[in-house]
Amino acid sequence: MADEVTVPLLPCSSIDDIETFYVALGFRTTYKQRKPNPHVVVEREAIGLHFFEIAGFDPEQSYGSCLVVTPDVEGLHRAFAAGMRATYGKVLVSGLPRMTRARPRKNYGGVTGFSVIDPGGNWIRVVHRTSPGSAPDAERQPRAANVAGGRLTTALANAVVQADSRGDTAQAVRILDTALARPDATDDPVALVELLAYRAELALVLGDSATASALFNRVAAVSLTPEERERAATALENAADLVQPDSPPPTSAG
Repeated sequence: MADEVTVPLLPCSSIDDIETFYVALGFRTTYKQRKPNPHVVVEREAIGLHFFEIAGFDPEQSYGSCLVVTPDVEGLHRAFAAGMRATYGKVLVSGLPRMTRARPRKNYGGVTGFSVIDPGGNWIRVVHRTSPGSAPDAERQPRAANVAGGRLTTALANAVVQADSRGDTAQAVRILDTALARPDATDDPVALVELLAYRAELALVLGDSATASALFNRVAAVSLTPEERERAATALENAADLVQPDSPPPTSAG
């Protein structure tokens, strides 16, 4: 038969918190019950998620996870980010809930994806739909304009796997800090901006605002040509979106 549907059933400590969060992302509540077991269903177009409440459940210890496969990863990320800004005043990048940026994932063959970590600690992993057996688009592959750039982009790709896919932020930080400490780390300004911006994001994930601020300042101090600034546009926009409201956004030196 061709009409079967598989729906994930995910744990949480509060169906009310889950409902509030997903409504902020543009979902609607299609079912909710308190007894005999607390249960809520939220839907957004073809995405349907079911949650059940467990008394005393610790979201930080959750292993709940599911995949959302879509042809428009970037569009869905923009919609979720807009909902977060409207409800919380910013894109949530630390604590619970939070959301990672849409980035190419080395462990998904270079295909772009991002993760939403909801109030229940569940990882909703959004990935790009590709044709079965097809190779990732060339534009999604890591750039290796020179040896230094190749090392930096490889470090970035490895760090994204650790932090955005596996949730091991500390390991991702170690990878980035090792790459940034190399004497040739400044040889590719675009790759350097990308690493610094991501490292600043991870500092915020870890609650280290002082380090994040210092890294944002380093982003702003990198000298870029107009062509390099265009190539680094996404990283610069991400950094500007994360910088504290009372601080000037990183624009990078010309």
